[in-house]
Amino acid sequence: MTQINNKSAVSVRGLTKRFKLNWRRGWLLALDKLDLEVKPGEIFGLLGPNGSGKSTTMKLLLGILRPTEGEAKIFGEPAGSMKARQNIGFLPENPYFPTFLTGREVLFYYGRLSGLDHIEIKHRSKELLGLVSLEKAADRPLRTYSKGMLQRIGLAQALLHNPDLIFLDEPTAGVDPIGSRQMRDLMLKLKEEGKTIVFSSHLLEQVEEISDRVAILHQGQKLCEGMLDELLQIPDDLEIGLDNVSPEEETKLKELLESSGLGRARLRRPRVSLEQFFIDQVIK
Repeated sequence: MTQINNKSAVSVRGLTKRFKLNWRRGWLLALDKLDLEVKPGEIFGLLGPNGSGKSTTMKLLLGILRPTEGEAKIFGEPAGSMKARQNIGFLPENPYFPTFLTGREVLFYYGRLSGLDHIEIKHRSKELLGLVSLEKAADRPLRTYSKGMLQRIGLAQALLHNPDLIFLDEPTAGVDPIGSRQMRDLMLKLKEEGKTIVFSSHLLEQVEEISDRVAILHQGQKLCEGMLDELLQIPDDLEIGLDNVSPEEETKLKELLESSGLGRARLRRPRVSLEQFFIDQVIK
């Protein structure tokens, strides 16, 4: 087994989870010897169809579940330990808050649960309500919030104690395109602030747009992991791009199949879309 890398934001080696089924039906292997590495300061997309093991992986990293085998560390601390949890923020797919509370009251409530004092909560609440663009709705009860607004107040509460690592489980599920774009922009802003983000999503176009690296899970196993630029390349093809090329010059270029000083050339490997890559990996 490879040694855990304590410098990583998330380091997972041989992580396995089995669930015992009722009525002597045996065991369900939800996660099978997963190895995973998330670097500090990156946005990492955890992809896979329903039942692939994404949620199980997140729950193991959060310490909600205990592994059957293997180990996981958060910034060098064992997953589930107090030190690891203190450095984690989490937004579930369907966050639940008491709907009679206002957005500001929710942040105060969870701030106290996180051990923050009144002054810290007041300062962080003002800062985070601005970050998620909910200043004008801060004193409205949550029952008046849209799905997108609930996701954003959920993100604010996950950031109250200023964690370095944030887990987001389907952060744009059920959110309209505007809300989805707002969440995307928030994730990019958090990355600029040096936060590490691990998120799962079925919106592959959005994943492709903001992720530094991704891993694809299927039936409890990791199919691949890596940087998008590397995973999505078509290895045996090469595209040549030229600026300010007339139709006549284009014809000449096609005939010569070589550069003749016709503008400024750009060379790059063509890529498939993340959606196509995902389908190719899962359905073989």
